[in-house]
Amino acid sequence: METKISKIGVFTSGGDAPGMNAAIRAVVRTSIYYKKDVFGIMQGYDGMISGDIVKLGARSVGNIIQRGGTILKSARSQEFRTKEGRKKAFDNLKKQGIDALVAIGGDGTFTGLTVFFEEFGVPSVCIPGTIDNDLAGTDYTIGFDTATNTAVEAIDKIRDTAISHNRLFFIEVMGRHSGYIAINCGIAGGAVATIIPEETMTMDELFAKLDEGGKTNKKSSLVVVAEGSKIGGAMDLAKKFAERNNYFDIKVTILGHLQRGGAPTYFDRVLASKMGVAAVEGLISGKNNAMIGIRNSQVVFNSFETITSSKHGIDAESLRISKILSI
Repeated sequence: METKISKIGVFTSGGDAPGMNAAIRAVVRTSIYYKKDVFGIMQGYDGMISGDIVKLGARSVGNIIQRGGTILKSARSQEFRTKEGRKKAFDNLKKQGIDALVAIGGDGTFTGLTVFFEEFGVPSVCIPGTIDNDLAGTDYTIGFDTATNTAVEAIDKIRDTAISHNRLFFIEVMGRHSGYIAINCGIAGGAVATIIPEETMTMDELFAKLDEGGKTNKKSSLVVVAEGSKIGGAMDLAKKFAERNNYFDIKVTILGHLQRGGAPTYFDRVLASKMGVAAVEGLISGKNNAMIGIRNSQVVFNSFETITSSKHGIDAESLRISKILSI
């Protein structure tokens, strides 16, 4: 049954992810298709608090589907963590007549919206936009595919110079709490080892693996390291290995925020478009306090409680394949 929603606010929050603009575009155009007014809230929760809210039309989101970043900008708001800040945000939504929200972001965004819903009851649906792919309730998050493709492309280029100079490269990718980017880059990039937060490889195990390559006259090696590795980042690992091995010329590359930028892949554009349409249709049909997900190619709705209480873990098969192919 259709609910009496008339004005929808959309915003992006937390770290940016390629494909967020495609999601914004889908939310705006779907809202207009169903004859709802739609407003862009700038700078995430900070814009909600300061009243930086603009009405959007179908042409407002033209020519953005291929752009990285977010046209609505993003921020992490400390003031929204306070009850006073959330009250300001609610008052500004009321001034504009906004009676429903679509949030695009990660777990921090959803945690904030959960509290906001409990206090003020504004109908809300979230779209998972984070390169880490660590949110429960969905097989993929917006931005993960693009970020991983960007990293793999860089790793392929690093391999060219590594093999030309008998070099060992430690390559650090993003993933403070999640190894999804790292494990997939390790498989796709032919890494000899992949270090992720979810699994503890000891220094002795890493030394043994790399020493074995030297003994078998391996001409180059790549080690992919997630930034949240429990045994150290790429710089730390390279320094420790250099202290006990002189076979390889050791280099370090930290890809950093390179992974956040660039045009989203076709996969992220289509994923974001599907999720944006589903978010608006979900609100209109009475869905609330939920996150859109894609499971087995089907759109699903997950409760906030589900996504804030668990993580999307690394599958055992990816770990197994990585180890088999790294010899």
